[in-house]
Amino acid sequence: MTWTTWTEWAATEAAGLRTAGRWRTIRTLDGRGPAFTLDGRPVVSFASNDYLGLSQHPAVVADAHQALERYGTGAGSARLIVGGRPVHAELEDDLAAWKGQQRALLFPTGFAANLGVLSVLGGPDVTICSDELNHASIIDGCRLSRATVEIYRHRDLDHLAVLLARATRALVVTDTVFSMDGDVADLDLLAELCAAHGAMLVLDEAHAVLGPEAPASSEMVRVGTLSKTLGALGGFVAGPAALIELILNRARPFIFTTASTPADTAAARTALGVLRSPEGEVLVARLRAHVARVRAGHPSPIVPVVLGEEQRALDAAEALLEVGLLVPAIRPPTVPAGTSRLRITLSAAHTDADIDRLLAGLNTLGAFDALDA
Repeated sequence: MTWTTWTEWAATEAAGLRTAGRWRTIRTLDGRGPAFTLDGRPVVSFASNDYLGLSQHPAVVADAHQALERYGTGAGSARLIVGGRPVHAELEDDLAAWKGQQRALLFPTGFAANLGVLSVLGGPDVTICSDELNHASIIDGCRLSRATVEIYRHRDLDHLAVLLARATRALVVTDTVFSMDGDVADLDLLAELCAAHGAMLVLDEAHAVLGPEAPASSEMVRVGTLSKTLGALGGFVAGPAALIELILNRARPFIFTTASTPADTAAARTALGVLRSPEGEVLVARLRAHVARVRAGHPSPIVPVVLGEEQRALDAAEALLEVGLLVPAIRPPTVPAGTSRLRITLSAAHTDADIDRLLAGLNTLGAFDALDA
């Protein structure tokens, strides 16, 4: 088929998505999470990555306001052009200390951080080994890297060892917590395997609010986000000073992008202070307790309920929404065909009563067999 205009092409593509049942729209939520109003009715969200509720913390909000008053709404340009604000450098120092690394560098988003890191560390003489369930930002970073990319089976270190054995100069990249299944990588064994083959290890710790903890290594780069555990916006990379300084000078998503807003940066810095305090320990313990109630022994606040067919997942999400629970249905192409699911994300901001309602709703759906799988 041929089209006479790009608008006609777009309409045809959209019609195909609708026919396949994969057309998506954006909900508009009002209020402060996890309690929102959606189309005039109250809902409790189990869809957010604000794992500790720090986006609503009074000190975080207050310091964002203070930065807004002091610096205004925007950073003005990329930091290598206009310079940074003190809060940018202060947050980088704090992030490096938190991760036990020499240096850290801020990016406007976690997605941009992965693009920047992998495009700098990759190259025609590098083989990048990537877990098959890595986040889209890692996949796109691998594509931009100009490296040879090898995909290893999910968490299969024997398969990874085979790929590393035939690589001359290698880099291994993995999520530490996988965003759709909520399972975790074995970081200790990964680090040992990389050390044995002289490979660089790049960890994306975006969802690692409950761990796992990365082992110490001089040949490792840690990528993170400010938008999940810290409830703000932005991304960062932390690692050896020489590597971070090279990324600063070569990463296009850093060089050619306006810096993070001062308000977001200040919010993240204060949130990190809360996280590293006794109050943060309490919030993490509360989150861990919520996870244990929903799925005992699960290692992360991402709890999938795999239902199989797309329509079953959509119907389950709609049934939960009818009783005031926002739990998104995740379906292809985000997950493989036949594994459509409800994706529950838990927060320390949820109350025990919220968890009671969630469990009751899942029980009504008969979803506990999938939940316990």
